[in-house]
Amino acid sequence: MSRLPDSQTTSIASSTADDVIVRGRSLCRDLIGKLTFTQMTYFQVTGQMPTPAQTAVVDACLVALMEHGLTPSVIAARMVGSSAPEALQAAVAAGILGVGSVFVGTVEGCAALLHRIVSAEGGLEAEARRIATEHRAAMTPIPGFGHPVHKPDDPRPPVILGVLTTQKVAGKHAEALKALSAAVDAVYGRHITINATGAIAAALADADVPIEIMRGFAVLARCAGLVGHLYEEKRQPAMRAIQEAAERAVPYEAR
Repeated sequence: MSRLPDSQTTSIASSTADDVIVRGRSLCRDLIGKLTFTQMTYFQVTGQMPTPAQTAVVDACLVALMEHGLTPSVIAARMVGSSAPEALQAAVAAGILGVGSVFVGTVEGCAALLHRIVSAEGGLEAEARRIATEHRAAMTPIPGFGHPVHKPDDPRPPVILGVLTTQKVAGKHAEALKALSAAVDAVYGRHITINATGAIAAALADADVPIEIMRGFAVLARCAGLVGHLYEEKRQPAMRAIQEAAERAVPYEAR
C-alpha cells in the first residue's frame, strides 16, 4: 500500500489579503476580463492555457452538449424545481445526476474506445472492427453511436468534426472515430449514425482533454441547459402536463 505524503498540497488555487492565485496566475490581474469562460474552464481543469484552436473546439462541444429537449435529466430537474422552487441548486443537482453512462456521459465511454483504437498495435481498422464485433456479440450499445430520433444521421457530428478540421485540431482520435464508424456499419450490416457524444469524444480528445475528466465538461454544459429549463418552468410550468403524460403512458394495472 502506498504511503501518503506527510503533507497534502493543491496546485489549483490560494488566496491572499489582496488577490486570489489560480494555477500561478493572478485572478484579478491575469484572468478576469482576459479569459473567456471556456478558456478559464480548460485552464482550471488541465492546468494548461488552451490555444485559440483548442478553445474553439471545446467551446463547440459545450454548446453542442447544452441542450437536447426534454431529456431525462431535464424532466428530473423540472419536477424537482416545481416541487422545491426555493432550491434552484437542488433541481440542477437532480438533473445532473442523470448525466451517466446512458445519457450525455457516453462521451467518456466513446473516448475510451477511441483511445483503445489509437493505442492498438495492429492498426486502426483492425482494432475498430474488433470493438464492433465484441459489442455486437455482447448485445451492448456502442457509446457514441445510434440515436432514436436522428436517423439516418445525427446532424451534429459533421458540424463538430468540421470545427476540428477548420481549427486544424483533427488528429488520431477523429481518425479512430471514422474507422470505428466504418467498422460498426460493416459488422452490423446496416448504417448506425455517429451521435453527438461520439463526435465530442473525438473532438475533446484531439483538443487534449483527458478522458477521465470528459464527463465533467458534459456536466458543465448541461448545468447551463438545466438553468434555462428551470427558468422556463417558473414562467411556463410544465410539471403538471409531464406528470399527466406519464400517468397516461404508464396506466395502473391491478395484479
